[in-house]
Amino acid sequence: MKVLVAGGSGFIGAHLVKSLVKDGHEVVVLSRRGETEAPPAGARFVRWDGRRAEGDWVSELGSAQAIVNLAGASIGGGRWTRRRMEVLISSRLSATAALVQALERTPAERRPRVLVNASGIDYYGNRGDEVITEDGAAGDSFLARLSQQWETAAQKAEPLGVRVVKIRTAMVFGREALAFRLLTLPFRLFVGGPLGDGRQWFTWIHIDDIVGLYRLGLESLQASGPINAVAPDVRREAEVAKEIGRVMHRPAFFPVPAFVLRLVLGAQSQLLLDGRHATPAKPQALGYRFKFGGLHEALEDTIRRR
Repeated sequence: MKVLVAGGSGFIGAHLVKSLVKDGHEVVVLSRRGETEAPPAGARFVRWDGRRAEGDWVSELGSAQAIVNLAGASIGGGRWTRRRMEVLISSRLSATAALVQALERTPAERRPRVLVNASGIDYYGNRGDEVITEDGAAGDSFLARLSQQWETAAQKAEPLGVRVVKIRTAMVFGREALAFRLLTLPFRLFVGGPLGDGRQWFTWIHIDDIVGLYRLGLESLQASGPINAVAPDVRREAEVAKEIGRVMHRPAFFPVPAFVLRLVLGAQSQLLLDGRHATPAKPQALGYRFKFGGLHEALEDTIRRR
């Protein structure tokens, strides 16, 4: 099938594009940079500005069967000033609104049949020990509100006859992932350990499985609504720290107090201190089999992978 991928130049997007191309799908990457960079092998770039339903990319919809929306400013790309938080929200909402408006302008019989839209596992906020499936209530943190608004914007495609899938993504384990490099950096410096009190539940997913869940959203007609993109082996953060130390052969007993993280990072500290025991109930019900469902195996593969 022909798939349009907004945000296909990012970490998750690049891996997804590579997977789709490998299996013979036609992939069009919507890019703000257009032809100024080389597209992934087997894919092609079409320029868009991520704000308006205008340009050559709109005409691509009429011959596409699916859209993946990963567009948005990086959550970890800079301190969360008021201005930065506005950019995190607006970059996601404007790109999603542009896609929905383009769908509206595409004749019904030619519209793509599915929109797989990114979201975050932070949708649920900080939830203590509650076990959360995709039916869980929304939280009230900044990231929770951002995820809710993003999903609401994507959901507007459903009345147009488009199946909407929302991928609520946990921290992705991948060697090139900024968040993962930051998570493991203290261990590389021999000062790794728990963050805060270490009791918060830590949700994660291997890059191969986040790609697999996007593929599930694209290809399974039974997939719709939110999907918790988390591995089934959810641990408390202190246990994750021990496992990282074990795999990297580094100490894991230098805790970073919560007040230090809040002082240094401000609101951004919720990325490290907020937790929720989310489970991948829906993908498992749909028959998805995780390639890296266990924490140790996922860390081993990510840290040793070349």
